Amino acid sequence: MERHRSNYTPKAILFHHLVPLFFFFFSLLECFVAEEPVGYGYRVESVNSDPSGKTVTASLGLINSSLVYGPDIPNLKLYASYETKERLRIRIIDSDNQRWEIPQDILPHQTPQTSHHSISENDFIFTLHNTTPFGFTVTRRSSSEVVFDTTPNPSDPSSIFVFKDQYIQLSSSLPETRSSLYGLGEHTKPSFKLQPNQTLTLWTADIGSANPDVNLYGSHPFYMDVRSPSGDNGKVTAGATHGVLLLNSNGMDVNYGGDRVTYKVIGGVVDLYFFSGPTPELVMEQYTGLIGRPAPMPYWSFGFHQCRYGYKDVADLEGVVAGYANARIPLEVMWTDIDYMDAYKDFTLDPINFPLDKMQNFTNTLHQNGQKYVLILDPGISINESYATYIRGKAADIYIKRDGIPYQGNVWPGDVYYPDFVHPQSEQFWANEIKLFQDQLPFDGLWLDMNEVSNFITSPPTLNSTLDDPPYKINDSGVQRPIISKTVPASALHFGILNFGIFGVPMVGADICGFSLNTTEELCRRWIQLGAFYPFSRDHSEKFTIRQELYVWDSVAASARKVLGLRYRLLPLFYTSMYQAHKKGTPIARPLFFSFPEDTNTYDISSQFLIGRGVMVSPVLQQGANSVDAYFPTGNWFDLFNYSRSVSVHSGEYVTLDAPPDHINVHIREGNILALQGEALTTQAARKTAFELLVVISSSGESSGEVFLDDGEEVEMGGEGGKWSVVKFYCGAANGSVFLRSMLENGGFALSQKWIIDKITLIGLENVDGLEGFAVNITEGTNLKGKSVVKANFHSDKRFVMVEISSVSILIGKEFELELRLKHDTGEDTL
Repeated sequence: MERHRSNYTPKAILFHHLVPLFFFFFSLLECFVAEEPVGYGYRVESVNSDPSGKTVTASLGLINSSLVYGPDIPNLKLYASYETKERLRIRIIDSDNQRWEIPQDILPHQTPQTSHHSISENDFIFTLHNTTPFGFTVTRRSSSEVVFDTTPNPSDPSSIFVFKDQYIQLSSSLPETRSSLYGLGEHTKPSFKLQPNQTLTLWTADIGSANPDVNLYGSHPFYMDVRSPSGDNGKVTAGATHGVLLLNSNGMDVNYGGDRVTYKVIGGVVDLYFFSGPTPELVMEQYTGLIGRPAPMPYWSFGFHQCRYGYKDVADLEGVVAGYANARIPLEVMWTDIDYMDAYKDFTLDPINFPLDKMQNFTNTLHQNGQKYVLILDPGISINESYATYIRGKAADIYIKRDGIPYQGNVWPGDVYYPDFVHPQSEQFWANEIKLFQDQLPFDGLWLDMNEVSNFITSPPTLNSTLDDPPYKINDSGVQRPIISKTVPASALHFGILNFGIFGVPMVGADICGFSLNTTEELCRRWIQLGAFYPFSRDHSEKFTIRQELYVWDSVAASARKVLGLRYRLLPLFYTSMYQAHKKGTPIARPLFFSFPEDTNTYDISSQFLIGRGVMVSPVLQQGANSVDAYFPTGNWFDLFNYSRSVSVHSGEYVTLDAPPDHINVHIREGNILALQGEALTTQAARKTAFELLVVISSSGESSGEVFLDDGEEVEMGGEGGKWSVVKFYCGAANGSVFLRSMLENGGFALSQKWIIDKITLIGLENVDGLEGFAVNITEGTNLKGKSVVKANFHSDKRFVMVEISSVSILIGKEFELELRLKHDTGEDTL
């Protein structure tokens, strides 16, 4: 990306049975007459359904032609199919000519070969309306709720379905007061929830995320719709959620008016997918089941990272690493921006400032300290006949071409060619170049940048072609203009954190302390308090700004030690959440409504978030503030920095919390069990510490939690036959006793590592008369007699009791059962 960028985020275009019968309603609808209409719509000419009732095909014919944005395509085919019991696909294509669609080898979106569901399990009903113009609706069987309705509105020309070569218009009405939409990115917006009267442009561009309301690095034509309850005696319950994906990689404007969402796309086909949920987590599981699950990240990636554009030389890097060590602040990964390169060429080292021998010594020292090294990599290859990478790319003929010759762009090294991402030989080219470079310098990861693709120049449109300058101008970079501004021309062949979780990219975080302009001590301190709980936690800054490593200010260093200390204790939670993301697509950092969809107040909250399902982060976001108004959904919540402090609410409400300069509020909700480990300066050291179980007693049922364990670098997390274990914990209370037990999946690996649980802390115990006489009995898994110590304390509000059982030495790889109860004179051995 360009160096004015801010808040680096991953960049990619992400695009891996329902109906008992199809209903066809026949009625008459007068054709719309409008001044200079974009289109008149289509009529249904024929309909066929397969014997299973799971697929319908309709032929659509043009009602009348319009030349606005080009001629209409006269004949269309509509296919509606129920691919799984949670997924409906509606596809509309040109009957006579093949058009661009995302290739199967890029995004395998195959229909399952076998379908074992019955029609009665399907919750979507597809209805094709034989009106003039035609429309269709998608409705929930369980509640009769309409989730998508393309029925034309006579007073709104944008509601008519239009299909031209370079302009497709598709619109659906929405229940304005009950529909909460999220997604349709990437953009920087004032709120996580989409607000009415917005045009959301999807067209990948190298624009820093500090720029609001314009298209940014990625294109994600997916939204999640969380519905508020209906007024018909609760037929539609709060939190009923579905997802909608328009699988199309062309540029588009999506107009959201609150009561309507309208797509205006400059090419391709209509390929809609509907995901029935009905919870946010299930929608994510279904959506990522189509586009592909998130790739697993190694354990070390959840440590703290440090980067800067502008590190001068190897000595500068070594000084930063030493600065963190001297300040006793965790540092897991050191990063280097394009400064390390020779004239900004990929796979090279500056022979003066970053010579190979010194870089090898630097990386080897990092590795000896249990730390890692990551380098940036850009896709533009310098045009230089003495540059081996360029020569090999030229020989493989893998560069993007325009008018039959490689397209010449311009980025950091000057004039460049771009390897074509979809060329059959590109993968081998990149793999070979990376291997050759890593054989010289043992780096641990690559930072893939500028792959929108970024270009510092704007080429003129190709003559006699509308690919670069389509008749409909999307709102590219806030301006309706051709789509070739500072990117590769189309004629060449070829809120961040919460939003990206919804897009299926869970490993995300903003540049801590800020990338652009000078930070301040207060801003940096508050930002590390927040950023310590990002899934991806990295400090990064611009070349000509003041230094902002966390040790620069004493107050920032103190806060960093405190919050990163908690982060490293929570590493098992982050890594387990990564495992859940990889297996089910659920985000690591989640909006509150993911865990509390029945609480409609959570739909508008974007200033707090959850890690996993039960740890809530409530940061200070206002300059000079020493308190924060945090929303607490129903239940008992406990401060993770001090278990004796708690917040209890009977129904969701805002609570004003103290937030002095050195503190951020992080709470865990009742009903959760966390596996914690000790504080350390590296993840390698943290993994060698004993586990502590933090059990948060539920006031109304069972508490539960799980931890995923492997070597931290398995390519396939939890893969068949792999070396991994999942340990699940359950806790319930009855008759004055608390019962805690574990269950293992593939437990042999954890047992082989001899990891132990050395402490169990139970918080949230209620209705306890006194603190004397607790007894612990473990009926399976280990023998505690004579070793463990039990301590009990009232919380500050005298309502709850905390019980600590230390020195238990329970093997985490072996199932156990524990009972905690008041001691009675039974003659049994107790602690």
